[in-house]
Amino acid sequence: MPYVDGGVYLKRKIFVILMVILFTTKFSYCKKPDIGAQSAILMDAQSGRVLLEYNPHTRLPMASTTKIMTALVALENAKLDDKVKIKNDAVGIEGSSIYLDEGETLTLEDLLYGLMLRSGNDSSVAIANYIGGNLEKFNNMMNEKAKEIGANNTSFMNPHGLHDDKHYSTAYDLALITRKALELESFKEISSTKSWKANREKNNLFYNKNRTLWEYEGGDGVKTGYTIRAGRCLVSSATRDKFQLISVVLNDRNWFEDCYRLMDYGFEHFDTYVIFDKEQYIKTIPVSNGDKDSITAVTKESFLYPLKEDELDKVKINISLSTEINPPIKKGDSIGKITVFLDGKIIHEEKLISKENVKTLGPVKKFIKEIQNQ
Repeated sequence: MPYVDGGVYLKRKIFVILMVILFTTKFSYCKKPDIGAQSAILMDAQSGRVLLEYNPHTRLPMASTTKIMTALVALENAKLDDKVKIKNDAVGIEGSSIYLDEGETLTLEDLLYGLMLRSGNDSSVAIANYIGGNLEKFNNMMNEKAKEIGANNTSFMNPHGLHDDKHYSTAYDLALITRKALELESFKEISSTKSWKANREKNNLFYNKNRTLWEYEGGDGVKTGYTIRAGRCLVSSATRDKFQLISVVLNDRNWFEDCYRLMDYGFEHFDTYVIFDKEQYIKTIPVSNGDKDSITAVTKESFLYPLKEDELDKVKINISLSTEINPPIKKGDSIGKITVFLDGKIIHEEKLISKENVKTLGPVKKFIKEIQNQ
């Protein structure tokens, strides 16, 4: 057997061990996380892209994650400083409570904090009565809002999530609802608050039940939920470098840990890329019979999208514009369209707009311009 220096042999052995560790770690980490939820999803909050899914369209009871929609409808239809007088039917609701008393008056803001942090079922009824006039009308408002944002496999029968056979949603729908709610700064502020002191004499301290805010880096929401029939349900969100993820698990004993696994996967394997900026220059187009010779086409809004590194070369952009513009054109008018493809599939479409105003030339100015151009 040929002689091998002990130091060289040891170095080779360490190298082999490290390569095995790196390979097995990378291989296991690239795999879809193994979670115990009956249904789950991971969605990018900005674009709505689904990054992971597990039976995402299965209709299931969702317990107090219902209150995301309750808060959304309330915030869109009233002001935080509105005064709400508590009626008898909002007192003594079973389950989680902020212990409302008949006749007391709270601001809508305090009720929303009690709803989202303490998960007060009585708070949800008080909000529903104030916004809708009664529970039935508020339920209708919730269902109409669900259809408006594309949550087509959702049915609301109450504002709190206590069990009803006709009260259900899906992981996908809850992600859509949460994404819509997170567009509201007031919702983002409330759902990310760890504690709140309400303007009342007793039972005025609300502590957030969502451990994501403490346990997960960048954790900033959203809502827990539990009933015996629904199991443990959780909608979590986290933001890192302006990249916000929404994870949803339904009927999951390891609800927090599994939400964290989903978000770990998203942050590890995806980065948010600016496909184009707001008012980004696209092209200059000639103008006929205008007080300007050309017009600038720009994007209306910015478009950001989460991509894996190996997807970058699969992004293609198609621009559709007129070859010549006839005035009058106002700043912001649509003059074309930009379409973004990923691996041949459309992921985004939006209008291209004019960056400036262009007026039609009158007969005299048109004649003068023709003379000048000769």
